[in-house]
Amino acid sequence: MTDASEFQAVPTTTLADLLGREQVMDIGIRPLWGPAERVAGPAFTVRCPPGDNLMLHAAIHRAGPGSVVVAESGDLDWALAGGNVCAVAQRRGVAGFVLDGLIRDLAEVREMRFPVFARGVIPIPGAKAAVAPLGEPVTCGGVRVAAGDIVVADEEGVVVVPAGRRDEVLAAARAKLAKEAAESLDEWQEAHRARIDKILAEQGFEG
Repeated sequence: MTDASEFQAVPTTTLADLLGREQVMDIGIRPLWGPAERVAGPAFTVRCPPGDNLMLHAAIHRAGPGSVVVAESGDLDWALAGGNVCAVAQRRGVAGFVLDGLIRDLAEVREMRFPVFARGVIPIPGAKAAVAPLGEPVTCGGVRVAAGDIVVADEEGVVVVPAGRRDEVLAAARAKLAKEAAESLDEWQEAHRARIDKILAEQGFEG
């Protein structure tokens, strides 16, 4: 089976072309940690109800090295995580956070360069009371994410590769990237012009 780290070399744009809109998180999930390098790893899923971040705090001690912690929350009033939580996650080898919610201590996160993709920043933390199972399917950025799905995130966005399709998608992505690398801009321009002109002609455009 494909190692999740092999997706580190695949841009999210390539994966989006292959998988379609339904596997791409909405534009609100953005990199908050500065110029974002690509992050790729198996999802460790967490569900937090609005106003509570207990299970995300629990997850950092349970997520395996190389995993991407993906949290469902949708809460825009309270922070899911702060500097110490991110520091402990980084110390334990977690590849990054993808959070449908907010964080705080942004300066600390940027200084340690811990990959966080989230909706924004707020200075007040949530409560720690609501217990929920870890590793169950969640919805983050409008995409259903199951534990073990491959999450790839960069400055273009966040794409989720279903675990059962990881080998197929990686092979297709590599083939697509190789084809693009072998094509000159002149060749691309010629093929692109022909394709666009054909579409226009089919629509009756005469300009």
